Amino acid sequence: MRCPFCQHSDNRVLESRSAEAGQSVRRRRECLRCGRRFTTYERIEFVPITVIKRDGDRESFDRYKLLRGVTRACEKTGISTTQLENLVDEIESELQQRLIREVASSEIGEMVLQNLQSLNEVAYIRFASVYRKFQGIRDFVDTLNDLQNHATADPDASNTETGDRSPNHSGEPDNHSYHAVSATGQS
Repeated sequence: MRCPFCQHSDNRVLESRSAEAGQSVRRRRECLRCGRRFTTYERIEFVPITVIKRDGDRESFDRYKLLRGVTRACEKTGISTTQLENLVDEIESELQQRLIREVASSEIGEMVLQNLQSLNEVAYIRFASVYRKFQGIRDFVDTLNDLQNHATADPDASNTETGDRSPNHSGEPDNHSYHAVSATGQS
């Protein structure tokens, strides 16, 4: 490691510690020629993942782009930044463990939806509406019906922590619970 000040290659490590939630090692170093101190980071080098877009274009996987999209869908839902970062970390980790280094953007979108479905229904619908390019109310109705059918089939997959589907989470029925509607607006 060369000193950034005098370019001398001999230095000593004064301190090492874990950084970035264990994803890197931070090292304080001192140059043996000029005596100045500097910090270096050691990170795992991941093999790049290529995302195949809907139009066939290819681009490198960008976790921050994914995080921005998920964050946008989760605005004002009460989902913490830590939960969102964990969701993106899980997806990125799963992609990094694959032998195939190319993945369709549609597959990443489905991974996000799968995670959001159990995390927050509103965020799920928001993300689905953009990702699946909803054209009208029928798309929302179909997705809401699918979501409700999934929750009915798996009661543990209901709303976030309590498993209660009502917005007030008190366990008592309220007048604001949603119900599935047909495309004509009738229950």
